[in-house]
Amino acid sequence: MKLGIICLAVFLAIGCAGNVQQAQNTTNAVSQPQRAEELQSVIAHTTENQTPKPLQANADGSSGKSKWSQSGEPIDTAKFDVVIAQAEKALKSKSADAALKTALAQAYFDRGFALTEARQYASALGDYRRALKLDPNHEESKQWIGQIVGIYEMMKKNSPKEGEEPPSLPFKKS
Repeated sequence: MKLGIICLAVFLAIGCAGNVQQAQNTTNAVSQPQRAEELQSVIAHTTENQTPKPLQANADGSSGKSKWSQSGEPIDTAKFDVVIAQAEKALKSKSADAALKTALAQAYFDRGFALTEARQYASALGDYRRALKLDPNHEESKQWIGQIVGIYEMMKKNSPKEGEEPPSLPFKKS
């Protein structure tokens, strides 16, 4: 009888040990993710330590180096650029003509408004400031300057100072 009890105890011990090992394997399988791809750390996804892309030259040949980044949608400003160039040329020949200053201010405002619609706020800010410099009474330019500066303040960022505004994004014709 003692031999029977000892054999029964041995069989129970072996059976229980197998169940404990199986339970441990199940626990390990649950605690480790079942993924085929390799896990990556958050650092692998950050741009913090990546080298910045070099700036490309603009259409006017300048490098476009500015502490302000360009953002928004690229748009074709060619028609605005032509009007501005013509107005600047006319104003150069008659620099005291108030009507020509007003026309150039309106041309800068029109391009600034188009840039605003394309969400190129920093670039638009420069055009609104140029318009206001030519026509200090240009109310729409004052309003848009206030709105863009307000956007930067809401984002808790400094807006570009006068002369720091980046050029508009280059537009590539398809």
